[in-house]
Amino acid sequence: MICGTVAAVRGFATLALAHGPVAYVIAWVILGMAGSATLTTPAFILLNEVSGRNARSAIGALMLVTGLSSSLFWPIASLLSQAVGWRITCLIYAAAMVLLSLPLLIFGLPRGEQTPPEPAIADLGASPAAKADGSFWLVVGAIGLNAFITFGFSAILIELLKAEGLRPAEAVAFGSALGVVQVTARGIDFVGGGRWDGIATGLFAGIALPVAMAVLIVGAGAYWSVAAFILLYGLGSGALAVARATIPLVFYDKGAYAKAASHLALPLNVMAASSPPGFAALLTHFNCNAVLGLAILCSCSALVILFILSRRRPNHQPA
Repeated sequence: MICGTVAAVRGFATLALAHGPVAYVIAWVILGMAGSATLTTPAFILLNEVSGRNARSAIGALMLVTGLSSSLFWPIASLLSQAVGWRITCLIYAAAMVLLSLPLLIFGLPRGEQTPPEPAIADLGASPAAKADGSFWLVVGAIGLNAFITFGFSAILIELLKAEGLRPAEAVAFGSALGVVQVTARGIDFVGGGRWDGIATGLFAGIALPVAMAVLIVGAGAYWSVAAFILLYGLGSGALAVARATIPLVFYDKGAYAKAASHLALPLNVMAASSPPGFAALLTHFNCNAVLGLAILCSCSALVILFILSRRRPNHQPA
Protein backbone atom coordinates (compact mmCIF):
# COMPACT_ATOMS: atom_id res chain seq x y z
CA MET A 1 0.00 0.00 0.00
CA ILE A 2 2.92 2.33 0.64
CA CYS A 3 4.28 1.66 -2.86
CA GLY A 4 0.81 2.22 -4.31
CA THR A 5 0.50 5.53 -2.51
CA VAL A 6 3.87 6.66 -3.90
CA ALA A 7 2.66 5.63 -7.37
CA ALA A 8 -0.54 7.63 -6.85
CA VAL A 9 1.53 10.74 -6.13
CA ARG A 10 3.38 10.24 -9.41
CA GLY A 11 0.10 9.56 -11.23
CA PHE A 12 -1.59 12.73 -10.00
CA ALA A 13 1.51 14.79 -10.81
CA THR A 14 1.71 13.30 -14.30
CA LEU A 15 -1.98 13.98 -14.86
CA ALA A 16 -1.60 17.59 -13.71
CA LEU A 17 1.27 18.14 -16.17
CA ALA A 18 -0.28 16.23 -19.10
CA HIS A 19 -0.71 18.23 -22.31
CA GLY A 20 -1.48 15.47 -24.78
CA PRO A 21 -3.19 12.08 -25.06
CA VAL A 22 -0.02 10.04 -24.48
CA ALA A 23 0.81 11.67 -21.14
CA TYR A 24 -2.86 11.59 -20.17
CA VAL A 25 -3.11 7.83 -20.78
CA ILE A 26 0.18 7.21 -18.98
CA ALA A 27 -1.12 9.13 -15.96
CA TRP A 28 -4.27 7.04 -15.77
CA VAL A 29 -2.30 3.81 -16.18
CA ILE A 30 -0.17 4.84 -13.20
CA LEU A 31 -3.26 5.77 -11.19
CA GLY A 32 -4.88 2.45 -12.11
CA MET A 33 -1.89 0.51 -10.82
CA ALA A 34 -1.82 2.69 -7.71
CA GLY A 35 -5.47 1.96 -7.04
CA SER A 36 -4.88 -1.79 -7.36
CA ALA A 37 -2.05 -1.52 -4.84
CA THR A 38 -3.86 0.63 -2.28
CA LEU A 39 -7.60 -0.11 -2.44
CA THR A 40 -9.87 -3.03 -1.49
CA THR A 41 -7.74 -6.20 -1.73
CA PRO A 42 -4.54 -4.84 -0.10
CA ALA A 43 -6.60 -3.05 2.55
CA PHE A 44 -8.57 -6.21 3.33
CA ILE A 45 -5.38 -8.27 3.52
CA LEU A 46 -3.87 -5.72 5.92
CA LEU A 47 -6.98 -5.77 8.12
CA ASN A 48 -6.89 -9.56 8.15
CA GLU A 49 -3.26 -9.47 9.27
CA VAL A 50 -3.77 -7.02 12.11
CA SER A 51 -7.29 -8.05 13.22
CA GLY A 52 -7.19 -11.85 13.08
CA ARG A 53 -10.53 -13.26 14.22
CA ASN A 54 -12.07 -9.79 14.12
CA ALA A 55 -11.16 -9.31 10.44
CA ARG A 56 -14.75 -9.60 9.24
CA SER A 57 -15.96 -6.82 11.53
CA ALA A 58 -12.96 -4.66 10.63
CA ILE A 59 -13.57 -5.13 6.90
CA GLY A 60 -17.27 -4.33 7.37
CA ALA A 61 -16.42 -1.14 9.24
CA LEU A 62 -13.98 -0.07 6.53
CA MET A 63 -16.53 -0.68 3.78
CA LEU A 64 -19.18 1.22 5.71
CA VAL A 65 -16.92 4.28 5.86
CA THR A 66 -15.59 4.04 2.31
CA GLY A 67 -19.13 3.66 0.99
CA LEU A 68 -19.52 7.37 1.66
CA SER A 69 -16.22 8.37 0.05
CA SER A 70 -17.65 9.27 -3.36
CA SER A 71 -20.46 11.25 -1.75
CA LEU A 72 -17.82 13.27 0.12
CA PHE A 73 -14.95 13.60 -2.35
CA TRP A 74 -16.83 14.05 -5.63
CA PRO A 75 -18.27 17.37 -4.39
CA ILE A 76 -14.89 18.35 -2.91
CA ALA A 77 -13.14 17.62 -6.20
CA SER A 78 -15.81 19.54 -8.10
CA LEU A 79 -15.47 22.59 -5.83
CA LEU A 80 -11.68 22.51 -6.00
CA SER A 81 -11.77 22.18 -9.78
CA GLN A 82 -14.08 25.17 -10.10
CA ALA A 83 -11.97 27.23 -7.71
CA VAL A 84 -8.41 26.45 -8.83
CA GLY A 85 -8.74 24.25 -11.93
CA TRP A 86 -8.43 20.51 -12.35
CA ARG A 87 -4.63 20.56 -12.71
CA ILE A 88 -4.11 22.23 -9.33
CA THR A 89 -6.74 19.86 -7.88
CA CYS A 90 -4.60 16.90 -9.01
CA LEU A 91 -1.56 18.45 -7.33
CA ILE A 92 -3.57 18.99 -4.13
CA TYR A 93 -4.52 15.31 -4.14
CA ALA A 94 -0.86 14.38 -4.72
CA ALA A 95 0.12 16.52 -1.72
CA ALA A 96 -2.59 14.87 0.39
CA MET A 97 -1.12 11.47 -0.45
CA VAL A 98 2.32 12.64 0.74
CA LEU A 99 1.20 14.54 3.83
CA LEU A 100 -1.69 12.36 5.02
CA SER A 101 -1.77 8.88 3.49
CA LEU A 102 1.93 8.02 3.63
CA PRO A 103 2.45 8.99 7.30
CA LEU A 104 -0.66 7.04 8.31
CA LEU A 105 0.51 3.93 6.47
CA ILE A 106 4.10 4.16 7.72
CA PHE A 107 3.56 5.25 11.33
CA GLY A 108 -0.12 4.90 12.15
CA LEU A 109 -0.93 1.26 11.46
CA PRO A 110 -0.27 -1.57 13.92
CA ARG A 111 1.88 -4.39 12.66
CA GLY A 112 0.49 -7.91 12.79
CA GLU A 113 2.59 -11.01 13.26
CA GLN A 114 4.48 -12.12 10.17
CA THR A 115 3.27 -15.37 8.62
CA PRO A 116 5.43 -17.75 6.59
CA PRO A 117 5.04 -17.80 2.79
CA GLU A 118 1.99 -19.69 1.60
CA PRO A 119 2.13 -22.68 -0.77
CA ALA A 120 0.97 -22.69 -4.37
CA ILE A 121 -2.63 -22.11 -5.35
CA ALA A 122 -3.47 -25.80 -5.18
CA ASP A 123 -2.84 -25.66 -1.41
CA LEU A 124 -4.49 -22.31 -0.75
CA GLY A 125 -7.33 -23.60 1.34
CA ALA A 126 -6.76 -23.60 5.05
CA SER A 127 -9.69 -26.00 5.44
CA PRO A 128 -9.63 -29.54 4.01
CA ALA A 129 -12.87 -28.82 2.14
CA ALA A 130 -11.36 -25.92 0.26
CA LYS A 131 -8.39 -28.05 -0.79
CA ALA A 132 -10.34 -31.14 -1.76
CA ASP A 133 -13.35 -29.89 -3.69
CA GLY A 134 -12.03 -26.84 -5.54
CA SER A 135 -14.03 -24.34 -3.52
CA PHE A 136 -11.56 -21.63 -4.49
CA TRP A 137 -12.73 -21.77 -8.09
CA LEU A 138 -16.36 -21.69 -6.98
CA VAL A 139 -15.57 -18.56 -4.96
CA VAL A 140 -13.96 -17.07 -8.09
CA GLY A 141 -17.08 -17.87 -10.12
CA ALA A 142 -19.59 -16.48 -7.62
CA ILE A 143 -17.64 -13.29 -6.91
CA GLY A 144 -16.68 -12.75 -10.56
CA LEU A 145 -20.20 -13.11 -11.96
CA ASN A 146 -21.69 -10.75 -9.42
CA ALA A 147 -18.82 -8.30 -9.87
CA PHE A 148 -19.48 -8.31 -13.62
CA ILE A 149 -22.98 -7.00 -12.88
CA THR A 150 -22.16 -4.43 -10.22
CA PHE A 151 -19.13 -2.94 -11.96
CA GLY A 152 -21.04 -2.76 -15.22
CA PHE A 153 -24.13 -1.18 -13.73
CA SER A 154 -22.06 1.42 -11.88
CA ALA A 155 -21.00 2.73 -15.29
CA ILE A 156 -24.33 2.60 -17.16
CA LEU A 157 -26.98 3.02 -14.48
CA ILE A 158 -28.00 6.57 -15.40
CA GLU A 159 -28.18 5.71 -19.12
CA LEU A 160 -30.13 2.54 -18.29
CA LEU A 161 -32.73 4.52 -16.36
CA LYS A 162 -32.96 7.05 -19.18
CA ALA A 163 -33.51 4.18 -21.62
CA GLU A 164 -36.37 3.04 -19.37
CA GLY A 165 -38.06 6.39 -20.09
CA LEU A 166 -36.96 8.60 -17.19
CA ARG A 167 -35.98 12.20 -17.82
CA PRO A 168 -32.28 12.97 -17.19
CA ALA A 169 -32.95 14.76 -13.90
CA GLU A 170 -35.11 11.86 -12.68
CA ALA A 171 -32.47 9.31 -13.68
CA VAL A 172 -29.79 11.24 -11.78
CA ALA A 173 -32.04 11.54 -8.72
CA PHE A 174 -32.77 7.81 -8.62
CA GLY A 175 -29.12 7.01 -9.32
CA SER A 176 -27.98 9.24 -6.48
CA ALA A 177 -30.28 7.42 -4.07
CA LEU A 178 -28.51 4.16 -4.90
CA GLY A 179 -25.41 5.09 -2.89
CA VAL A 180 -27.47 5.72 0.24
CA VAL A 181 -29.16 2.31 -0.07
CA GLN A 182 -25.81 0.58 -0.64
CA VAL A 183 -24.30 2.16 2.47
CA THR A 184 -27.41 1.15 4.42
CA ALA A 185 -26.89 -2.46 3.35
CA ARG A 186 -23.28 -2.32 4.47
CA GLY A 187 -24.39 -0.84 7.79
CA ILE A 188 -26.90 -3.63 8.37
CA ASP A 189 -24.25 -6.22 7.63
CA PHE A 190 -21.79 -4.49 9.96
CA VAL A 191 -24.27 -4.36 12.84
CA GLY A 192 -25.17 -8.03 12.46
CA GLY A 193 -21.78 -9.21 11.18
CA GLY A 194 -21.23 -11.60 14.05
CA ARG A 195 -24.47 -13.48 13.32
CA TRP A 196 -23.77 -14.58 9.75
CA ASP A 197 -20.82 -15.14 7.46
CA GLY A 198 -19.88 -13.88 4.01
CA ILE A 199 -21.72 -16.68 2.22
CA ALA A 200 -25.00 -15.79 3.98
CA THR A 201 -24.47 -12.16 2.95
CA GLY A 202 -23.79 -13.29 -0.61
CA LEU A 203 -26.92 -15.44 -0.71
CA PHE A 204 -29.09 -12.51 0.33
CA ALA A 205 -27.46 -10.31 -2.28
CA GLY A 206 -27.66 -13.06 -4.89
CA ILE A 207 -31.42 -13.28 -4.43
CA ALA A 208 -31.96 -9.51 -4.39
CA LEU A 209 -30.18 -8.86 -7.70
CA PRO A 210 -32.25 -10.99 -10.13
CA VAL A 211 -35.46 -9.95 -8.38
CA ALA A 212 -34.47 -6.29 -8.87
CA MET A 213 -33.83 -6.87 -12.59
CA ALA A 214 -37.12 -8.72 -13.02
CA VAL A 215 -39.06 -5.92 -11.31
CA LEU A 216 -37.59 -3.34 -13.67
CA ILE A 217 -38.47 -5.47 -16.71
CA VAL A 218 -42.04 -6.03 -15.54
CA GLY A 219 -42.55 -2.38 -14.56
CA ALA A 220 -41.32 -1.09 -17.96
CA GLY A 221 -39.96 2.13 -16.47
CA ALA A 222 -42.86 2.99 -14.16
CA TYR A 223 -41.79 5.01 -11.12
CA TRP A 224 -42.77 2.26 -8.70
CA SER A 225 -40.63 -0.29 -10.55
CA VAL A 226 -37.62 2.05 -10.71
CA ALA A 227 -37.93 2.78 -6.98
CA ALA A 228 -38.21 -0.94 -6.19
CA PHE A 229 -35.25 -1.67 -8.46
CA ILE A 230 -33.07 0.95 -6.73
CA LEU A 231 -34.03 -0.42 -3.32
CA LEU A 232 -33.46 -4.10 -4.15
CA TYR A 233 -30.41 -3.57 -6.33
CA GLY A 234 -28.91 -1.13 -3.81
CA LEU A 235 -29.33 -3.57 -0.94
CA GLY A 236 -27.99 -6.43 -3.02
CA SER A 237 -24.99 -4.63 -4.51
CA GLY A 238 -24.11 -3.06 -1.16
CA ALA A 239 -24.16 -6.47 0.50
CA LEU A 240 -22.15 -7.96 -2.37
CA ALA A 241 -19.35 -5.47 -1.79
CA VAL A 242 -19.01 -6.90 1.73
CA ALA A 243 -19.44 -10.50 0.55
CA ARG A 244 -16.61 -10.18 -1.98
CA ALA A 245 -14.21 -9.45 0.86
CA THR A 246 -15.61 -11.81 3.50
CA ILE A 247 -16.49 -15.00 1.60
CA PRO A 248 -12.80 -16.05 1.49
CA LEU A 249 -12.69 -15.73 5.29
CA VAL A 250 -15.07 -18.70 5.46
CA PHE A 251 -12.56 -21.02 3.82
CA TYR A 252 -9.12 -19.54 4.50
CA ASP A 253 -7.28 -18.78 7.72
CA LYS A 254 -5.27 -15.67 8.48
CA GLY A 255 -2.18 -16.91 6.66
CA ALA A 256 -3.94 -18.24 3.54
CA TYR A 257 -6.34 -15.31 3.15
CA ALA A 258 -3.73 -12.97 1.67
CA LYS A 259 -2.79 -15.38 -1.13
CA ALA A 260 -6.42 -16.30 -1.85
CA ALA A 261 -7.48 -12.64 -1.98
CA SER A 262 -4.57 -11.83 -4.28
CA HIS A 263 -5.58 -14.57 -6.71
CA LEU A 264 -9.20 -13.43 -6.55
CA ALA A 265 -8.15 -9.89 -7.44
CA LEU A 266 -7.11 -10.79 -11.00
CA PRO A 267 -10.50 -12.09 -12.25
CA LEU A 268 -12.19 -9.32 -10.29
CA ASN A 269 -10.13 -6.68 -12.08
CA VAL A 270 -10.83 -8.35 -15.43
CA MET A 271 -14.55 -8.18 -14.72
CA ALA A 272 -14.26 -4.55 -13.62
CA ALA A 273 -12.54 -3.68 -16.91
CA SER A 274 -14.73 -5.71 -19.29
CA SER A 275 -18.25 -5.29 -17.91
CA PRO A 276 -18.82 -1.54 -18.51
CA PRO A 277 -18.06 -1.65 -22.25
CA GLY A 278 -19.97 -4.92 -22.55
CA PHE A 279 -23.12 -3.58 -20.93
CA ALA A 280 -22.77 -0.27 -22.77
CA ALA A 281 -22.61 -2.12 -26.11
CA LEU A 282 -25.74 -4.12 -25.26
CA LEU A 283 -27.61 -0.99 -24.23
CA THR A 284 -26.52 0.88 -27.37
CA HIS A 285 -27.14 -1.82 -29.96
CA PHE A 286 -30.12 -3.59 -28.40
CA ASN A 287 -32.19 -2.29 -25.47
CA CYS A 288 -32.34 -2.17 -21.69
CA ASN A 289 -34.06 -5.57 -21.49
CA ALA A 290 -31.00 -7.18 -23.10
CA VAL A 291 -28.85 -5.68 -20.34
CA LEU A 292 -31.26 -6.78 -17.63
CA GLY A 293 -31.54 -10.26 -19.14
CA LEU A 294 -27.77 -10.75 -19.12
CA ALA A 295 -27.65 -9.49 -15.53
CA ILE A 296 -30.33 -12.01 -14.50
CA LEU A 297 -28.39 -14.83 -16.17
CA CYS A 298 -25.16 -13.88 -14.40
CA SER A 299 -26.76 -13.31 -11.01
CA CYS A 300 -28.73 -16.57 -11.11
CA SER A 301 -25.59 -18.50 -12.07
CA ALA A 302 -23.73 -16.86 -9.17
CA LEU A 303 -26.61 -17.72 -6.83
CA VAL A 304 -26.40 -21.42 -7.75
CA ILE A 305 -22.65 -21.37 -7.04
CA LEU A 306 -23.26 -19.66 -3.68
CA PHE A 307 -25.75 -22.37 -2.70
CA ILE A 308 -23.08 -24.98 -3.51
CA LEU A 309 -20.54 -23.08 -1.42
CA SER A 310 -23.00 -22.87 1.47
CA ARG A 311 -23.05 -26.67 1.57
CA ARG A 312 -19.26 -26.79 1.64
CA ARG A 313 -18.66 -24.57 4.64
CA PRO A 314 -16.05 -26.09 6.94
CA ASN A 315 -17.51 -27.23 10.25
CA HIS A 316 -15.03 -25.02 12.06
CA GLN A 317 -14.27 -21.91 10.05
CA PRO A 318 -10.63 -20.83 9.88
CA ALA A 319 -9.38 -18.32 12.42
